Amino acid sequence: MSSVAQKKGFGAWLWDWLTTVDHKKIGILYLLGGGFFFVLGGIEAVLIRIQLLHPNSDLISAGLFNQLITMHGTTMIFLAAMPILFGFMNAIMPLQIGARDVAFPFINSLGLWMFIFGGLFLNISWFMGQAPDAGWTSYTSLAITSEGHGVDFYSIGLQIAGGGTLMSGINFLVTIINMRAPGMTYMRMPLFTWTTFIASAMILFAFPPLTIGLFFLTFDRLFGGNFFDHTMGGNTIIWEHIFWIFGHPEVYILILPAFGIFSEVFPTFSRKRLFGYTSMVFATVLIGFLGFMVWAHHMFTVGLGSTANAIFAVATMAIAVPTGVKIFNWLLTMWGGSIKVTVPMLYAIGFIPSFVMGGVTGIMQGAAPLDYQLHDSYFIVAHFHYVIIGGVVLSILAATHYWWPKMFGTLLDETLGKVTFWFFFIGFHMTFLIQHWLGFWGMPRRVFTYMDGQGWNAANYISTIGAFLMSIGVIVLVYNIIVTTVKNKRVGNDPWGDGRTLEWATQSPPVYYNFPQTPLVRGLDTVWIEKQEGNESGYTPAVPLQDIHMPHGSIIPFLMSFGLFMAGFGAMFRLETSWGLSLLVFGLFWTFVTMSIRSVKDDLGYYVPKEEILRDMKREGGQK
Repeated sequence: MSSVAQKKGFGAWLWDWLTTVDHKKIGILYLLGGGFFFVLGGIEAVLIRIQLLHPNSDLISAGLFNQLITMHGTTMIFLAAMPILFGFMNAIMPLQIGARDVAFPFINSLGLWMFIFGGLFLNISWFMGQAPDAGWTSYTSLAITSEGHGVDFYSIGLQIAGGGTLMSGINFLVTIINMRAPGMTYMRMPLFTWTTFIASAMILFAFPPLTIGLFFLTFDRLFGGNFFDHTMGGNTIIWEHIFWIFGHPEVYILILPAFGIFSEVFPTFSRKRLFGYTSMVFATVLIGFLGFMVWAHHMFTVGLGSTANAIFAVATMAIAVPTGVKIFNWLLTMWGGSIKVTVPMLYAIGFIPSFVMGGVTGIMQGAAPLDYQLHDSYFIVAHFHYVIIGGVVLSILAATHYWWPKMFGTLLDETLGKVTFWFFFIGFHMTFLIQHWLGFWGMPRRVFTYMDGQGWNAANYISTIGAFLMSIGVIVLVYNIIVTTVKNKRVGNDPWGDGRTLEWATQSPPVYYNFPQTPLVRGLDTVWIEKQEGNESGYTPAVPLQDIHMPHGSIIPFLMSFGLFMAGFGAMFRLETSWGLSLLVFGLFWTFVTMSIRSVKDDLGYYVPKEEILRDMKREGGQK
């Protein structure tokens, strides 16, 4: 909280957060928003599992079940996993490269509020009784014939949120290219920064196809565009190509930052340097490259022909090679290390077998003839969740415990953290391991009920119990966060004692300008090098103490995103209500005006004087 907010109370505090362009606060807001949607998506998942607990269940209707599976998948991928990872990227990556902030603080704020308003837009559909119901992939022709405005909420909401994601990706790329501290060459960057860099480059190329597809889908539904309507000369299969040209790189956009998180956790708690740093970097780049060459393995049953299927099968198997390199490097990092079993390390150790299982079943589906048998069965559900939960969600939980003291200055309770881990980890495997066999036994995905006597009863029962165990783990985590926040027991700059990268040289939580003086990077694991040489501060300044230039906050990103939010409603209801067209015009005008204000307003920022920096340094020294 800024000093102004402390003096003036809640209103100033709220204004401070609504107008902030500080990457650390924006990271926290991403975590809050993503965490909210994660819980919401989890509730939807539990309702799905309760419906499938017994055969012939009528707890949930078929229509509501279709809405639940659509919203669960959409929420978890677009509104939970990705924003939470963006939260850690925002909060940690600029610290790791010794930067004051991201390259474009205003755009960073705009991306955040577009995500929040896009997510709210999508979920308001529940209150209007018109939630999307065409699956999280929203395949046409189902999506263009779905009644009501459910799919409109999907297409417009994701366009708003997706625009924010694209802005953030560009922002991270420019930040890493231009704002690294002196001495930080590319091959001295921490692995989390590297994976942020490659994931951001993938966003730059993967999200425009999604934007185009959603734009076409919106025009098909609202304006009779007929891009995907085969009865009017459109092409239904083109949607699948457009979606998966985005959709498969998206898996790697999610998993690469997860790899980066574990590449920070393993060395810290093995107390040794990451094994094979150079090979890890090149494996990351190769995964990013190959991720764009495998999309049609989602379409083996469409009828592309044996040649296309064979090409994409080979590419799918090839991408397993750099991933395997990473697995062995993590294992060899632990080999011979002095392992400290903390909560983040538990998640890291549990991740390896879990993700390998998901990867192996992915290779199985890479064989087109086998995929014909497994396609649209519960085997696919099991595989996908082993990759996303066993990779991405475990990394999010690891990062939450690992970087919590850096972000908030307090340490989450280790005992409660281990309770969360075991409930979540055991529940995860209970829920999804058995679903592989359900797929082999012929249970199709997306069915809202099933008949008795097919041999599926016990497996579905076990799967649902596992989902309850996962829920208990998340509840314990929320309790842990509340208790830790209330106790507010402060910790030092490096509470783990073995931090190796630059974020562990800053205050916990960091002061708003990050570093009193820009650090000089003298090698890989720069903080560890400095401490080995007796420099307890963890870094050597590259420049003398001087005034620091910082950007002003702005309410314009919030207002601009709100304008798009209004325009989305107006577009949907423009023909059905008297206010629809007016709201569309007003929303677009509102957005245009706020953009214009930003365009003509020069924000030259302000300077933090040396005297204030010296006072902060003395205060920190006194607290130590």
